[in-house]
Amino acid sequence: MTKIDRYILMLYMRTLLICFSSLGGIFVVFHAFSNLEALGAHAEALGGFIPAMIDYYGPYLLVIFDSTSPILALMALLFTIGWLRQSGELTSILAVGVRHGRILRPMLIAAALIVVVGLFNREFLLPELRNKLGNKPSEIAGMTERPLQPCYDRQIGVLVEGKSLITDRQLVIRPAFRLFAEFPGFGNQLTGTEALWKPASGNHPAGFLMRGVTRPSKLDQLPTRRIEEQAILMTSLDNDWLNPGECFVATSVDIPLLEAAGSSKKYAPLGATIRRVRNPAVHTSSKVRVDLHSRLLRPLLDFSLVLLGLPLAVSRGEKNLFVVVGHALLLVAMFFGVKTLAGTLGASGYMLSPSMAAWVPILVLTPLAYSRYCSVQQV
Repeated sequence: MTKIDRYILMLYMRTLLICFSSLGGIFVVFHAFSNLEALGAHAEALGGFIPAMIDYYGPYLLVIFDSTSPILALMALLFTIGWLRQSGELTSILAVGVRHGRILRPMLIAAALIVVVGLFNREFLLPELRNKLGNKPSEIAGMTERPLQPCYDRQIGVLVEGKSLITDRQLVIRPAFRLFAEFPGFGNQLTGTEALWKPASGNHPAGFLMRGVTRPSKLDQLPTRRIEEQAILMTSLDNDWLNPGECFVATSVDIPLLEAAGSSKKYAPLGATIRRVRNPAVHTSSKVRVDLHSRLLRPLLDFSLVLLGLPLAVSRGEKNLFVVVGHALLLVAMFFGVKTLAGTLGASGYMLSPSMAAWVPILVLTPLAYSRYCSVQQV
């Protein structure tokens, strides 16, 4: 790497940092001023205002980076080339016979690294911090009750419902499981004070341990009910590890499947999403399948956006930086328009399959991006 490469790279990274700081700062300032009292209480709990700001706004800044990283990478490239052009440095570099493609190389490598960092952020950081998203500053992440989305287990005929979830404790508050299969003596509903998710062990398969069962009222007098020799509703009558008033419901519907739509579900671990799609007991919508395929292909699509904008940086026509940025915004709108249209058609389940809906933007935009990259090398 030459001194010019290092200079351009440092200028690019500085521009990227300024763009991201400006965008994140606007969000933090507006949100903080509308939640000063809650932030004050959070600061008292953590022992300082700065730790409270980092603890609360850190995950949100990661979300902003996840949503805007390819756009920021493109805008930083345009601003860097614009700065070099305005200062006359670009003319000097071109005068010694260096092509635009060579000048752009360090910035493209940096943009590729940003895409990789975005992938790491999306697959490893955000899934760990997703419980903090949507909380008020005064709420403790993971200990707050969250909305519950009912989920039907088709294999055992049980609709898992309840008042709310506490995700970190793997707990359903005031569960009310509707029983559509025939379980003699249990009626059509199983209710209690709480239901704790339990992984499979030597005593039972995976499922929910319901405590404080109020319906059926004579639960402890009922034997375990089975479907095709598989224990589904286990009671204390013939299971010594259960206490009176407890019932174990064997189901593959786990806590991630019960999370309502939102940031917590959007940033679920990739493995959990794959397990949901493969789970034969629950219905998986076409939208979830489209999102899964799109998530796997997103790094390639993000880098394609940067390549699509390269001719704007080296154009010999329009020199006004703000006009160039305006053209870039139109390009970004076109990019996300294609992506959204394909996703909508795939989610409908009629026009495109989920996998094809994720591949259509790649098939349309990647060849165009490569051709624009090749055209820049000749300028």
